Amino acid sequence: MNRHPAPEDDPAVHSPEARTLSARANLFLNWRLNRGTDMVLRFTLRQLEYLVAVGEFGSVTEAAERVNVSAPSVSAAISQLEKEFGINLFVRRHAHGLSLTQAGHSFVAQARQILSEAAKLNALSNELTGQVRGPLHVACLVTFAQAVIPSLRRAFSDVYPDVDFFQYERDQARILEGLRMARFDIALSYDLDIPADVTFHELAVLPPYAVLHEDHPLAGRRGVTVEELAPHPMILLDLPHSSAYFLSLFREAGVTPHIAERTRDMSVMRAMVANRFGYSIANIRPVSTYALDGGRLTFVPLTGNLRPMRMGILSMAGATPALTVRRFIDFCGETIRGMGMDLPVCADDPQQEKGSS
Repeated sequence: MNRHPAPEDDPAVHSPEARTLSARANLFLNWRLNRGTDMVLRFTLRQLEYLVAVGEFGSVTEAAERVNVSAPSVSAAISQLEKEFGINLFVRRHAHGLSLTQAGHSFVAQARQILSEAAKLNALSNELTGQVRGPLHVACLVTFAQAVIPSLRRAFSDVYPDVDFFQYERDQARILEGLRMARFDIALSYDLDIPADVTFHELAVLPPYAVLHEDHPLAGRRGVTVEELAPHPMILLDLPHSSAYFLSLFREAGVTPHIAERTRDMSVMRAMVANRFGYSIANIRPVSTYALDGGRLTFVPLTGNLRPMRMGILSMAGATPALTVRRFIDFCGETIRGMGMDLPVCADDPQQEKGSS
């Protein structure tokens, strides 16, 4: 799963000077790695990981978030590499972050190769021993991350304590970008405009439902149509791809919703509904029937011939997942189906008080 963007995509790398620097960098690194039994490497795989992260993000702060260490640690690693090799790898611009020099492009490319080969050793070891361990980078669609990923991670970590689990909450566009850049091993998301280079493995079918204040005129019903909702003020969860899905439910019914407010935050949406600013639509029902400020919510299924959301796992097409990733995929299938998320919610559902995700 260690795929990285090719440095050759940058026009600067095609210059003769860049090719010369790349050749020298490769020769120098190979010499450092093969100069005999008295070899003492002055860099670590961790430093190379920090180098690649900064090269991808162009920011020490964002790179530090990616590798889950402090920004000073990343800065120190970059400075040590530059001092050790006697080469400026980045151009520092105070207002614009860091940009790779031509030598930096070559070093980042070589560092990616080294890290890729090192990762193959970890994966091979796991395959040979049957042990599930090592890093696992999992992204989750921000729309339902709070309702799914913490409990899923807790359960998986309890079964496989030797896995270093890293979670990321992102919108759909950033999930796809992260998969292509190999920032994530795998992702949990909806089947929203899945491109050809990404595969989708379905886990649950999630019909839409209305989120209403308990005193809303449509609350307490066994079902409600989008035609009935349309005249009422709507709080739109305005996330990329997700908002298009919600609005399509009205468009396909030939009606236009009255959008009173927009928010990109699920908790804010729930609080707005709980404070009588309007209703909303969602596909994941959290355990609690209360907003964060204590307001009471109720959930009513949408009726009619409406397309449900399908939750599943995203991964790069054609890739052979490592053992740890395969175990997580299997675990998700068993755990998420056990949550009962593919069951519609009724107003008189006996599970309403304790809820189900």
